[in-house]
Amino acid sequence: MTDDVLGALGDVPPGEMRAYLHRMADWIADYRETIETRTIVPHIAPGEVAAGTSARLPDHAEPMSRILGDLDTVVMPGVVHWGHPAFLGYFGSTSNGPALLGELAAAALNVSAMTWKTSPAATELEGVVLEWIRELIGLPPAFTGVVYDTASVATLHALAAAREVSGSEIRARGVAGRADVPLHRVYTSDQAHSSVAKAMVVLGLGEENVVRVPTDDAFRLDARALRAAMEADIALGFRPTAVVATIGTTSTASVDPVADIAELCRTNGVWLHVDAAYGGAFAALPEGRWVMRGVEQADSFVVNPHKWLFVPLDFSALFTRHPDALRSVFSLTPEYLRGDATADGTVVNYMDYGIQLGRRFRALKAWMTFRALGRDGLISRIREHCRLASLLADRATQHPGIALAAPPMMAIVCFRFEPAGTSADETDALNEAVAEAVNASGMAYVTHTRLRGVSCVRVGIGNILTTERHVEQVWSVVLSEAQRLGALR
Repeated sequence: MTDDVLGALGDVPPGEMRAYLHRMADWIADYRETIETRTIVPHIAPGEVAAGTSARLPDHAEPMSRILGDLDTVVMPGVVHWGHPAFLGYFGSTSNGPALLGELAAAALNVSAMTWKTSPAATELEGVVLEWIRELIGLPPAFTGVVYDTASVATLHALAAAREVSGSEIRARGVAGRADVPLHRVYTSDQAHSSVAKAMVVLGLGEENVVRVPTDDAFRLDARALRAAMEADIALGFRPTAVVATIGTTSTASVDPVADIAELCRTNGVWLHVDAAYGGAFAALPEGRWVMRGVEQADSFVVNPHKWLFVPLDFSALFTRHPDALRSVFSLTPEYLRGDATADGTVVNYMDYGIQLGRRFRALKAWMTFRALGRDGLISRIREHCRLASLLADRATQHPGIALAAPPMMAIVCFRFEPAGTSADETDALNEAVAEAVNASGMAYVTHTRLRGVSCVRVGIGNILTTERHVEQVWSVVLSEAQRLGALR
């Protein structure tokens, strides 16, 4: 095998490419096998990774052996190992063998799934996988789906459709210089994801027009407060345009009362979008199907299989009962694609349902993952994560000086150290310091959040590799660091 990567022109010769692929396969397999032994968070300073590689594009081809070697010497020292079984921060985004194989195949094929004609397999498998997800979580057949990268982008698209059906003709006429466009208001809870505000910024409706509705003792949107907010806005001449309800809030996995919210939306002609990016997967469990109450009345619904259905980043599924509304915003076929885009309704061209033209073959990794795990495998893993979270909540409840900061929900646990004799500010600082110290240890990873104005430690379980042993390991590190810092006395 030569040390030249591409030679004069063209690609790597097939024989050499086969050898590099085998080497890469061994590298991936070794990483997966040894991931538990790695320090989760790198101990490096900003700029160290960049300093390890040339600041200037090389003038000449570099040997592939050197490039692959730099994966270990330059890249890996700066990697946070999200796949580590003791990484319990944020929402789990876990890789797995079948998904990795699917990603390799998708990268090799490198197709663009913008129309059916440009890639029949990518288009049709997307439809198949979306239908599997819809049925798995109990979404009614009236909903049809499309795949985006993240829930933030899916929510942006949903709110764009809501803006269009509100009657302001913004796609055609825009918002600038128009005195006839009312203030569009979007309502969501004070626990909702920041993507709602970002979408309002991008859509030209303004961050100030996101109305944060108070939540109840379980951090669920208060439907009575929502009603009052909408009525007040209508009296002022504002236009209620959409409500974003959440199934599985970021901090506590709380579930908003979707049925009550849907009734208010129906009465006022308001679009209801349900953000179930995390919690939608919980509905795959028979005992979790309750979270879907009222969802059949929603206009759009998003779930992220890359959070708790074991599809690696990135893969977000937006479903809607009004695909024509979504299409009316984004369908725009240039002349150079008219031969590819079939308009007779016999096929779906996913480019018509979003801002992207070029689209990755995301469905392939999901198709392989879901087939390899099966319905039973998905359900059993989600159920086990809930059991592990319940175990952790019991540990916190039983320990003096620790209190649950929110009712445990799904696989999320929030707890707070409350040492006697400390002020509220000192207690907040201690809780944040514990989370930082746990992560600095490299043995575990958690996050902190603020609930009702106070700080607490948050643990989210969702990694396909996490077992009871890892949860006990994380709890041991948490207690050890809390004692060292004086959060436990």
